[in-house]
Amino acid sequence: MHDNDLPDLPCYLNGEFTRLRDAKVSVMDRGFIFGDGVYEVVPVYAGRPFRFEHHMARLDRSLGELRIANPMTHGQWRELAERLVAELAASLGRSATQTDQLVYLQVTRGVAMRDHAMLPGLKPTVFAMSNRITPPSASDRANGVACVTADDFRWKKAHIKSVSLLGSVMARQISVDAGAAETVMFRDGFLSEAAAANVWVVKDGVVSGPPRDNLVLEGIRYGLIGELCRDSGIGFELRRIARDEVFAADELLLSNASKEILPVTRLDGRPIGTGQPGPIYEKLYAGYQRAKLGS
Repeated sequence: MHDNDLPDLPCYLNGEFTRLRDAKVSVMDRGFIFGDGVYEVVPVYAGRPFRFEHHMARLDRSLGELRIANPMTHGQWRELAERLVAELAASLGRSATQTDQLVYLQVTRGVAMRDHAMLPGLKPTVFAMSNRITPPSASDRANGVACVTADDFRWKKAHIKSVSLLGSVMARQISVDAGAAETVMFRDGFLSEAAAANVWVVKDGVVSGPPRDNLVLEGIRYGLIGELCRDSGIGFELRRIARDEVFAADELLLSNASKEILPVTRLDGRPIGTGQPGPIYEKLYAGYQRAKLGS
């Protein structure tokens, strides 16, 4: 794909609003050379960023791990996100309240001659864009999706939302090659996460997920699903989950910004539970839609 083949969408780069096809960064940017940067993806429903402060808290955590000072305040990030949302909606001939979007925010350490050390005093590169959300199809929601499994071969700093995503790219390609929706990964026989989603196991009415640690990227939906379970009277726990428990689950769920909550009904060709979306998924998905209205 050439620059001119990129969609004519608005974006932001280092203090200026421009278009994707016109935005340029230095080849010596450490994000390009080393993947030395972090990102966030904020869903926006009816013009309102969803759980924005939770995303900002995670951005702060990721930047802190890389020793990069946040180049903007939370208020400035919100203003930037809201402007991009409005500009994308206008370019589509619609109002911001008529378009659900995903706002992508990225910060790299900046431009320097190649040196592995975390060089001090660099000016961070800040990039942001927005695009329409592509939600799961009605068929996927009604019937659930198929996933495959793989060993988690990625690094042990998965809790950082790093732009160094080669491991996740390779994991996702495993499911693409298999004609599946996602790759569910295990480390030393225990569930970690999917290539681009968190994974939840439902057994006997209790929702379980892997613990918050350095082996899992704590999705914003970690806290949200806990809240939805509490509001619906559903048991919720975070613990180490063995591979056999995943296959023996009554229900298996994925969560991320674009999928929201999505049922997995087949794993490595084997049915999960009844092979159909279950009642816990239905309750959590309904709760998620209510939460969006209050975003």
